[in-house]
Amino acid sequence: MGLNDCDFSPLKLQISEGLQNIMLEIDQGLHFLDNDKYCMLGRIEDIKNQIEQIETVAATFYLNCYLSPFTDKYLDISTAIQHLSNQRHGALIVIEREHPLDSLIRPGVPIGAHLTHSLLESIFYPGNPLHDGAVLVRKNEIASAGNVLPLTKRPTGEKKLGTRHRAALGLSELSDALVLVVSEETGRISFAIDGKLYPITTSSSIL
Repeated sequence: MGLNDCDFSPLKLQISEGLQNIMLEIDQGLHFLDNDKYCMLGRIEDIKNQIEQIETVAATFYLNCYLSPFTDKYLDISTAIQHLSNQRHGALIVIEREHPLDSLIRPGVPIGAHLTHSLLESIFYPGNPLHDGAVLVRKNEIASAGNVLPLTKRPTGEKKLGTRHRAALGLSELSDALVLVVSEETGRISFAIDGKLYPITTSSSIL
């Protein structure tokens, strides 16, 4: 996927420190395992929570790595999805990478405007006629909005996924596109790539 020259040092540092802390917790857990008076369940729960936190930071790091070679506006995109998340405005944003997507999506309304976070946010504002569809980002432009994506046909396990998430997975299964999703119900942010869905965090302190 071309992660060469990917820096974002603050994120890498957080991931490194987090993994080291988890290794230390595991080593201590192995030491206490021989003590019949010590219950490991609490420590295992702590390790699980730490791993989940590292997963979101790592996903943010790789999200920026995947975006930066294809658009200079990845910080605007990150800002937009953070604001949308805070307001619980659902969103579906497709970033075209190497594979053209015209044949895979049902086209919406052409936009052809320079990408800014405020324009992205306004498209997904509730009541906007285009807010239910997907925005297509091509390089540094919003190419179109209100696009319809193919839905995944694969079983998604026990966790029920909404239409936006199924659409993100569906397009990522058929192309190298990266698809961002903001949940309208929870405000949670995730991205789909190569047919897999990852949670992310976009806190301004780590961008």
